[in-house]
Amino acid sequence: MPADLAVIGLGPLGLPLAQAAVAAGIPTLGYGTGPESGFLSPAELRRMLSGGFRPTTSPDGLGRVRTAVICAPTPRGADGGLDLSGVEAAARTLAERLRPHTTVILESPVHPGTTEEFLCPLLEEGSGLRAGRDFHLAYSPSRVDPGNRVFTPAGTPKVIGGLTPACTESAAAFYGRLTDKVVRARGLREAETVHLLETNYRHVNIALVNEMAVLCHDLGVDLWDVIRCAETKPFGFQAFRPGPGVGGHAVPQDLTGHAGRGLRMVELAQQVNSGMPRYVVQRAAALLNEYGKSARGARVLLLGVTYKPDFADLQGTPAHEIAVRLLELGAAVSYHDPLVPSWAVLDRPVPRVDSLYEAAAEADLTILLQQHRTYDLQGLSVKAQLLLDTRGATPTGAAHRL
Repeated sequence: MPADLAVIGLGPLGLPLAQAAVAAGIPTLGYGTGPESGFLSPAELRRMLSGGFRPTTSPDGLGRVRTAVICAPTPRGADGGLDLSGVEAAARTLAERLRPHTTVILESPVHPGTTEEFLCPLLEEGSGLRAGRDFHLAYSPSRVDPGNRVFTPAGTPKVIGGLTPACTESAAAFYGRLTDKVVRARGLREAETVHLLETNYRHVNIALVNEMAVLCHDLGVDLWDVIRCAETKPFGFQAFRPGPGVGGHAVPQDLTGHAGRGLRMVELAQQVNSGMPRYVVQRAAALLNEYGKSARGARVLLLGVTYKPDFADLQGTPAHEIAVRLLELGAAVSYHDPLVPSWAVLDRPVPRVDSLYEAAAEADLTILLQQHRTYDLQGLSVKAQLLLDTRGATPTGAAHRL
């Protein structure tokens, strides 16, 4: 059966889209040059393959689909902006094979204006076709939350903005097969800015509670109890919780140097959130000192090194900087994570412990960085000599909280 959809980029954005499409009965071609199994369990991948998913590293099939969705990564570049090289490579590959009447959709996180000013010329130049006349072009911000079992693609509204009204409707017809609700934006830039707002909203609010965590520790106030009480307010408040930093693939965008003026609040939020790994290490050193131990030579066990719970992804994880800073202080660092069989920092492997309780009992300090479901935090708090909980996940009074 020929593929009806091509997903270009089999990473944390592309694979969930392909998975949802296959579940909806859409024969799907997955084009990528990297392994996809890191974001899917073997059982999930088998189900997709049996349902019509065809992963490939050959671009030949891209010219035989009705819809092509670009999900290339756009990490932060050396200059602090978004690196669009993945989008460019995907566009050039697709353009050489683009046929009339195809619908091309970009889902990669980008600055407003990128689809029309950057992607569109690449597609037109490489194909000889005209966007809005010969093929449809649209943008749809990805709303994937990897590992979330509550909010699935089918139950998450999809925002779409097209180059023309016809482009919008073509993209809406495609996404209407995957989700219960399609939301039409006025155009490409509005749809692109939706992702900007959603990502920055998360980072700004996390930065607020991270600052509150530092303040409350200094004041001797239990922030976790403050949040518990505050979230009972039925309006005007949404609970966010502090942590050791912010990881993941969604990069906050302050648009400095892009739109004439930047978003000052986002820039400040980035400063606050990027400073949390340093603060965690300061707290760790202070705790060791309180108990008559020095960070130099201390055995420190890190629990959960992925950027989010129950998901095997290390992208942007604050655990990396925390490990680096502890090593610089002279600590002997080891880790436990049921989802990460091996982990390296500063180009050298970090020892992985197998017996969690035994390792926690031997460590001078155990730091909970990610609360995977498999962790028995009550039992852990009993076994650990000294436990620093950066997620507020342990029972009250069972550990030192961030």
